Amino acid sequence: MPRFSVIVPSHGVAGRLSRALDSVLTQSFGDVELIPVCDAPDCPAADVAGRYAGRDRRVVPVHAPPTDGVAGARNAGLRSATGDWVLFLDGDDELAPGALAALGTRLRETGEPDVLYAGHERVPWWTGEPTTPAAPLLARAPDEAFTPERAPWLTGVGLPAWSAAYRRDFLVEHELVFPAGHFTDVGFGGLVTLAAVRMAVLRRVVVRHRVRRQGSRLNRPGAHHSELLDQVELVLTRAAEQGLPDRRHGPLFEELFAAVLKTAAHPRRLPHGRAAFFRRAGVLYRRHRPAGFRPPGGSVGVQHRLLASGAYPAFRALRAANRALTGALARLPRPRRLRSRLRYKLQLRRPLDPNLAVYCAYWGRGYLCNPAAIHAKARELAPHLRSVFLVEPGQETTLPEGVEYAVIGSRRSWDVLARAKYLINNANFADAVVKRPGSVHLSTQHGTPLKRMGADQAMYPVVAAATGSFARLLARVDRWDYNVTSNRHSTEMWESAYPAAHETLEYGYPRNDAYYTATAEDVARIRRQLGVPEGKKALLYAPTHRDHASGFEPGLDLAALCEEIGDEYVVLLRAHYFYDRGDARGSGRIVDVTGHLSSEEVCLAADALITDYSSIMFDYANLDRPIVVYADDWDVYREVRGVYFDLMQCPPGRVAGTPGELAALLRDGSYADAESGALRAAFRERFCQFDDGRAAERVVRRVLLGEPPEALPPVVPLAERVPAPAPAATTLTRS
Repeated sequence: MPRFSVIVPSHGVAGRLSRALDSVLTQSFGDVELIPVCDAPDCPAADVAGRYAGRDRRVVPVHAPPTDGVAGARNAGLRSATGDWVLFLDGDDELAPGALAALGTRLRETGEPDVLYAGHERVPWWTGEPTTPAAPLLARAPDEAFTPERAPWLTGVGLPAWSAAYRRDFLVEHELVFPAGHFTDVGFGGLVTLAAVRMAVLRRVVVRHRVRRQGSRLNRPGAHHSELLDQVELVLTRAAEQGLPDRRHGPLFEELFAAVLKTAAHPRRLPHGRAAFFRRAGVLYRRHRPAGFRPPGGSVGVQHRLLASGAYPAFRALRAANRALTGALARLPRPRRLRSRLRYKLQLRRPLDPNLAVYCAYWGRGYLCNPAAIHAKARELAPHLRSVFLVEPGQETTLPEGVEYAVIGSRRSWDVLARAKYLINNANFADAVVKRPGSVHLSTQHGTPLKRMGADQAMYPVVAAATGSFARLLARVDRWDYNVTSNRHSTEMWESAYPAAHETLEYGYPRNDAYYTATAEDVARIRRQLGVPEGKKALLYAPTHRDHASGFEPGLDLAALCEEIGDEYVVLLRAHYFYDRGDARGSGRIVDVTGHLSSEEVCLAADALITDYSSIMFDYANLDRPIVVYADDWDVYREVRGVYFDLMQCPPGRVAGTPGELAALLRDGSYADAESGALRAAFRERFCQFDDGRAAERVVRRVLLGEPPEALPPVVPLAERVPAPAPAATTLTRS
């Protein structure tokens, strides 16, 4: 039987869960049972927990449906726990180094009390000094173990569940579990303290609580705030049943109603139903007010008296008088031009058009990537929607026939942005775009992340300087309702890079549908359009952008490479889209395809891919064709740009570090041999997880048609997928 059982609910924190688990498993005190609680066996967090369980027998994952909330997850962990003592840890928090050893020592010193309250640290998600909010409460407590009567201010309801260790036999004996619903810590903490006979404190920090950028879920607007009153009623009813003495009843009552008044006075938390909340709170106040209770002084005391008398109009007037109005309109981002600004503000007052969808890709470069694939599928499955594509000036002629468009910055573009129900983008709309209530913003991304993205770039100075304001970036992310991913790796990394409250759609990238739906005729047609000579093998060379470089440098002498590998090859050069200048860089056996808008078509035309660290490798892997990684500056790139994993340890094929090594791989055919195929198979297993040719359909049905997840086409297993045929003119192996 282990000394400690640490229960870690993991809903919505797959990207940060590993830090929590590591903080437990790397403790100097190793007699511990770690219980990650996951939504289901196939959820993102279950993948993380499963990897840990596979290498450490102390990790015992369990499952609880997300509909049961954090209370259900903790209770599921409790049922599975076997340790003498139980601790709770949120999935994005960490145990401080040495925490378990300090807890163990303190429990021996205090003779195994029922509950040991400990300090915690609130760590700002970005910058700022940590705080220790429990310290004042713990500082007043006796040094030795004590009865609750000696520290009546330690009521339990003001401390989170993870700020204490609980004797498991004590919880079982008193049948103490987390009450269902929101604010479960209030109910559980109060019930624990009411049942405890002996308590103790540990004044050092045990848990580092990582404050989420979007704040606590409990503080968001919604009807769930009424459940705070359920927890208050539960605790006060139990206190009345056991005849809690006034010395303890008064502090408990005051602390509970401090939380109630804070909610009642917060218009954003209760945009609707504040009067009903206030009335019910008043009933509870009068029913459970201890004999001789004296409200606190000042404004808070006035609020107590108004609550006791049920005077909601007076309470509302008091709170309105105490709040200073801020210049909300001045803080709203707006279009630059005065005329456009005024027109946009006017359009924002009109109702949303429920049948209007606005699309944009790569800041208006044209009709391409995931937005284009979703647009095309929406025309098929949701023809009732009016779809408008936003493009930069000059890109209008690149749009397919019949696609309605608006030029970015025009009055028409602001009109549709103001009124569209659906806004779909693979990057972000301008800062000036306002997220309207009822609108649906879908972020599709435009690649699987190898390099650090979003907030994760902050620790890399070269990249951070080019990114600009992270606050503005994250304000744009806050508009997202959905974010599409193509593999579980992306799900976890986007959660870290873009911390916000959107829902992740593990549906695959719609643009990658083409890799499973294109025919041999399509491949032949694309090769003709690109100018690939008949009978030649086409090698796609697609290097990524380097943040430390001032312009595009191929990285390879392509003409020399062509001479080295023989005349059976041509090279398709595709520079990063940052360097699409509209001019051609190739000649002879080098075909510059940078200006070709569709990267999917370029990939379909290629017999093999040569890249360095570009995310194109993840998309191209769907075709199950050879990939060579040319990594001549991996160490520099990794240090300057930052990466999420070591590509050299799990490449999609052979790796070359010099031009000579690359030429040798192509000359002798080893770039396409069995070993390269095995590397590619492992890579596809990890990164081609959800791409199966039906991603666009899933997105349209879920987001634009509102169909439930269970009604969507399931992802086809990788072994059953059939990629588009390789170019018929080649064999991909040397004879």
